[in-house]
Amino acid sequence: MNFREMIARRAALELNDGEVVNLGFGIPTAVPNYIPDGVEVILQTENGCLLFGPTPELGQQDADVGNAGGQPITLLPGASIFDSATSFCIIRGGHVDATCLGALEVDQAGNIANWARPIAPGRYQPGPGGAMDLVTGARKVVAMLQHVDKNGNSKVKKCCSLPLTGASVLDVIITDKAVFDVTPNGLVLKEIIAGMTAEDIEKITEAEFTVAPDVCEYRL
Repeated sequence: MNFREMIARRAALELNDGEVVNLGFGIPTAVPNYIPDGVEVILQTENGCLLFGPTPELGQQDADVGNAGGQPITLLPGASIFDSATSFCIIRGGHVDATCLGALEVDQAGNIANWARPIAPGRYQPGPGGAMDLVTGARKVVAMLQHVDKNGNSKVKKCCSLPLTGASVLDVIITDKAVFDVTPNGLVLKEIIAGMTAEDIEKITEAEFTVAPDVCEYRL
């Protein structure tokens, strides 16, 4: 199982029956494939769709129907498609219960950074898209990202070094190594990937955190 599937599977467990849930581009677009049986949510994509489902089988996709990352989606009975203005009325109007967003960095204050940044002449990392609206409009914000970068540096930081998308907006941080709750008193380690300990997580995490009394193995 690769890290993208692992994080998406775990994020799907954060969704509750009956919620309206927005999924950002990147890793979050895989979440519909892993929603638990018995949990029915109304998935929303910022480019203008409500009530979509898993990724279609190859050959079954419709080029006119896609998610925030331009990937094909399936429409469920009762689905609706509309313009971006209507989509952002839903987001800014407070009608989104939860949002799952990709991130470049997060920190112990609950800040999230997913701004575009130059990585080479004429090349940029993805920008925030609708994330600025989502982190203020959604009632629950879940960040999804790898725990460390390609050089082994922690992406769960004491303080974000990149421009912020939102300040003190996160509720849950899900990486490929751990799950943290974001509380007024800081990060709380709730789950650890099998084969690692809280001490191992501390070694690869720049941010300070406490360990929950009921810390458990990473759920998938």
